[in-house]
Amino acid sequence: MSNLFKDIYSKSFYATFSETMALTIPSFDKEVFDNLIFNNEFAGYELKERMTHTAKVLHHFLSDDFGEAAETIKQLIANLRIAGIKEKSIEYMFFPEYVSMYGIHDYENSIPAFEYITQFTSCEFAVRPFILRYEDKMLAQMLNWSTHSNNMVRRLASEGSRPRLPWAMALPNLKKDPTPILPILNNLKSDSCEIVRRSAANNLNDISKDNPDFVIELAKNWQGKSKETNALIKHACRTLLKQGNPEALALFGFDSKNIALSDFKITTPTVGIGDALAFSFSVTNNNPVPKMLRLEYGLYYKKSNGELSRKVFKISEREIKASNR
Repeated sequence: MSNLFKDIYSKSFYATFSETMALTIPSFDKEVFDNLIFNNEFAGYELKERMTHTAKVLHHFLSDDFGEAAETIKQLIANLRIAGIKEKSIEYMFFPEYVSMYGIHDYENSIPAFEYITQFTSCEFAVRPFILRYEDKMLAQMLNWSTHSNNMVRRLASEGSRPRLPWAMALPNLKKDPTPILPILNNLKSDSCEIVRRSAANNLNDISKDNPDFVIELAKNWQGKSKETNALIKHACRTLLKQGNPEALALFGFDSKNIALSDFKITTPTVGIGDALAFSFSVTNNNPVPKMLRLEYGLYYKKSNGELSRKVFKISEREIKASNR
């Protein structure tokens, strides 16, 4: 399929990138570059493999001295910007991958490289091996980044320290004890940038999967600080809400006292792949005052090993009048 995500690494992409390479590195040889990129295995590489492969080929044209190589990468990014390449271009994540691969033993040069590169393409995956190797130093650095003037650097402070960042290596120590992340999140809870606040919420949602009480207590302390912070903690508690955690539900005014469900019917008892499940029910608020209601339903999918996996879907979240269906 021509529209596979891995095909962002296409011949046209590398042709464009070669122009910037030639402009930045006088000794660059496009023929050698193309031969190295398009080796016999390239077509079978998946997205991450192509990214790593590109970083390895890039290393062929950069100095073995990582500090010098990092400066060349900064020049490449500057020239890409001049050429009109937009920031946040995911295909250029081989730059932080390069730092992760070749700068892991050069902390002093890697940190400013991350700070510069993440303003062009995210370094959230690449910083994680550094957190594992230099945990105290890296968390102190990320605390410093959480007050940076650039929103993408502030986002890196949160996104990079997520204990369970999807598609990335986990951070076992932070899964066990997320306390070191708290100063970073405290700095970001009222950030002026929505994508930064959303990253902080995602970090807390990660934490809630291993340390629910930590997140609930934090949410209690932050609740009511501002409209933006309230939205942040609501998003941070989404897993707890889906799990039906009573304390999390109570935080947002949800409880089932005097709420009655009746007339539940499944009108499609047999559902084939691709078909829709239809059901109906009635809800009555038997309280004397209106109540906030969060309606969700869970579906159980049978896995290949025969076990059931539950997935929760939200129906509605709204106020229901007293004694009104």
